[in-house]
Amino acid sequence: MGKTKKLNEVSALAQLAVEGILEKKGSDIVSMDLRNVKHAVTDYFIICHAESTTQVGAIARSVEEEIYKATGEDPWHKEGFQNAEWILLDYVNVVVHIFQKEKRDFYAVESLWADAEVLKIASNN
Repeated sequence: MGKTKKLNEVSALAQLAVEGILEKKGSDIVSMDLRNVKHAVTDYFIICHAESTTQVGAIARSVEEEIYKATGEDPWHKEGFQNAEWILLDYVNVVVHIFQKEKRDFYAVESLWADAEVLKIASNN
């Protein structure tokens, strides 16, 4: 099927990312549906933040593990593990952003895609 996935597969991938974030108690989880946004770079952004670089790294590893267990898929691209202030996991149709709180506030990624449909996901922390 190549790099383009069916909608239900993309939605499932986004949900797996959220599950990985919840597993490590990520904060303020947001799913942004970009499919109806002109010139969007992906179908979904999943965004959260953590309180420390250690937690940012743990969340990223958890997301990778959840997705790999269910699909056998690794990220097409990933970056930010060295400093763990903002880790990006790019699964082509789903891009996961895991920030330290200060970096999330500074970069305000959500505001760059204000036309997206946003779903806030309740976390237990």
